[in-house]
Amino acid sequence: MLRILFTRLRQEEKLLVEAARRLDIEVSLEDVKDRVWGGSAPEEDVFLCRCIGHGQNLALARHLEGRGRRVVNPAAVMELCGDKLATTAALEAASIPQPAYRLALSEEGALAAVEEIGYPAVLKPVTGSWGRLLAKVNDREAAEAVVEHKSHLGAHHQIFYVQQYIEKSGSDVRAFIVGGEPICAIRRESGHWITNTARGGKACAQPVEGELDAVLRRVHRAIGGDFLAVDLFGTDGGWLVNEVNDGAEFRNSIAPTGVDIPAAVVRHCAGLGRLRSR
Repeated sequence: MLRILFTRLRQEEKLLVEAARRLDIEVSLEDVKDRVWGGSAPEEDVFLCRCIGHGQNLALARHLEGRGRRVVNPAAVMELCGDKLATTAALEAASIPQPAYRLALSEEGALAAVEEIGYPAVLKPVTGSWGRLLAKVNDREAAEAVVEHKSHLGAHHQIFYVQQYIEKSGSDVRAFIVGGEPICAIRRESGHWITNTARGGKACAQPVEGELDAVLRRVHRAIGGDFLAVDLFGTDGGWLVNEVNDGAEFRNSIAPTGVDIPAAVVRHCAGLGRLRSR
């Protein structure tokens, strides 16, 4: 059985269930908020973790893998994608182009890192999604204010990740990889420098071919995983990988691309275990 685990039922989880039923794959949609874990589960079950909280998905994946169960994505991939510094390090080790970045562990170091990168610069939390708590700083005064604010937000925000600002002319690209194969991509357009569709960015189809296809395949080799969403910037010098996500939303990408993303994910899951037809 394919067991889809969630803590808040979104359109994505409904689409995954619908796809499984169309493909005649036995599926269970399970709200796990109040569940207690530790009992037994059939060995052939495959678990697709779709909880809202990254830490929740990771905890479930670690628990289930410890019992020999197959989880999508594996815990090691969740760990990599859930930490922007870890993702950056994996991409860097594989010589995959990405925006320049600096790491600092103090307010003084963060300000020095911004000066070294140059203005404008982007300060990112090492964990998080949906474009939340990103800050673009255009001068020293803005950098001082953001760094001081972040230093009071807790331990995660006292690790300062400073990234080069890439002029992307109002758009960037999100591409989807299932089972190692790039299946589709959207171009996200917005008048704001943050283009996430969750923040109002508009999506249109982006062809996956040539250099883009090659970069995505390199990303998969570096990160691994069953289902990845990769954010990229197109520049005159080629593609730059901005982030890699392990539990991405996809409902706004189906219509523009014409690709049945949930069906691709479910088919891949079905190939990982001895999933029975209904």
